[in-house]
Amino acid sequence: MIKRLLFLIAAVALTSLSDLQAQTKTAEVLFETTAGNIRIGLYDETPLHRDNFLKLTKMGVYDSLLFHRVIKDFMIQSGDTNSKHAKPGQALGTGDFDYTQEAEFRLPQIFHRRGAVAMAREGDKKNPERRSSACQFYIVWGKVYTDDRILAKVQERLDTVTQGTVKLTPEMIEVYKTQGGTPHLDGQYTVFGEVTEGLDIVEKIQQAATDKLARPLEDIRILKATVTKDIDNGKGKAVPATRRAGQKPRRGRR
Repeated sequence: MIKRLLFLIAAVALTSLSDLQAQTKTAEVLFETTAGNIRIGLYDETPLHRDNFLKLTKMGVYDSLLFHRVIKDFMIQSGDTNSKHAKPGQALGTGDFDYTQEAEFRLPQIFHRRGAVAMAREGDKKNPERRSSACQFYIVWGKVYTDDRILAKVQERLDTVTQGTVKLTPEMIEVYKTQGGTPHLDGQYTVFGEVTEGLDIVEKIQQAATDKLARPLEDIRILKATVTKDIDNGKGKAVPATRRAGQKPRRGRR
């Protein structure tokens, strides 16, 4: 009886953890950067963000852009359209297009674990619906949370900023305690993909020396972004990147 009970408990635990990793990643984008290659899988569960990211990649929007905001033990951010020809020391972070995207929160399955890819956005005062930027995104590094008391404080903060609508499940907590991430962002920024190759490159970039505005002192650039798997009736296939006319950027802030 005891053995059967332990087996059932283990089966439930494995099922819960597998549910957290059940996201389908039909599409893929490869970033060739000056620090190394990063491959990103895009979730089918966030189709608006997936399709927008694919569109911009095919347009060549991300080619030659900088990782303009890098914070150790937190995240690396890119997608500022003003960064392509930025001068040394130039303040960045406002380059964007003239549209936003509807939030696609998919908790508890999709959250800010290490390697998650999410869209930046304007703050809550200007953007209470938490709509995403058109093109600025970040890749999570974060911290490993070994202290339950810190995670409890994170939950208290989430209760305040989300009016109690976001709860860290035991499965999410286990990931944050073993793999790391940024749980305080859950339910506030849309996660739409994850790093499938090159997490070591993300680690290297997040360690870069930066100025007071969190811009790396030595430019770290996306040399080329390529759609390596596109969506095709629910099945991924390798496709070449294409180019289309760009859109007029606007100025805005995360």
